[in-house]
Amino acid sequence: MAPPAIIAPSILSADFGALGKACADTIDNGCDWLHVDIMDGHFVPNMTFGAPVVAKIRPHVQRPKTACGKGTFDCHMMIEEPKKWVKEFKAAGCDLYTFHYEAALISTAAENPADHDEARTSPKEMIRYVHNQGMLAGIAIRPDTSVDVLWEILDNENKTECPDMVLVMTVAPGFGGQKFMADVLPKVKALRERYPDLHIEVDGGLSEATVDEAAEAGANVIVAGSAVFGAKDPAAVIGKLREAVEKRR
Repeated sequence: MAPPAIIAPSILSADFGALGKACADTIDNGCDWLHVDIMDGHFVPNMTFGAPVVAKIRPHVQRPKTACGKGTFDCHMMIEEPKKWVKEFKAAGCDLYTFHYEAALISTAAENPADHDEARTSPKEMIRYVHNQGMLAGIAIRPDTSVDVLWEILDNENKTECPDMVLVMTVAPGFGGQKFMADVLPKVKALRERYPDLHIEVDGGLSEATVDEAAEAGANVIVAGSAVFGAKDPAAVIGKLREAVEKRR
């Protein structure tokens, strides 16, 4: 049986004029996590916000009492240099640091924003480093990245180098409101067949209209932005997203 449903609304669609309240209200409406999209304008052609904003909204949401528990800040790091920002986001209140596989292949091993390092990091090194900093580690892949690149990482006997979650992007990363890409769901299915206990997240274009396909493929962590924050009844939408996953476990 797959892990329980986790609903993680993306705060990119929230009211930035009252962001702390919007986060607290969404938790009260029944979601499990908050998905925090961090974009640097380099890895993706858009910019959002950084660690100071995360630090400001953290007091509005109680920290999770257990790993992957309610209140988890799932920080999706769409940035070129993911290792440089691990400590900053840990201090800001991140619980799950989800970096992109593609970025980890080309980024440096520098551990602070102002540092320069000719050495390179790697996906396994990134996972180990995030774990050593006391956070959960997630690894994300773009729609055009083969899921096969993850087998070596997920099959690693060294569990400190294994991710706690895999994020399969169902849109091209960088902008909200894009159309759901159902053609990437075979990646989710392949992951679920090989790793029945793994948290598998999907992000992009998820709504009541598309969640059934994602849940059927095996996703249990559902990121939805405008579908939740733009709803007249966010609690009802969160409930329907959860139901779609739970009835397919």
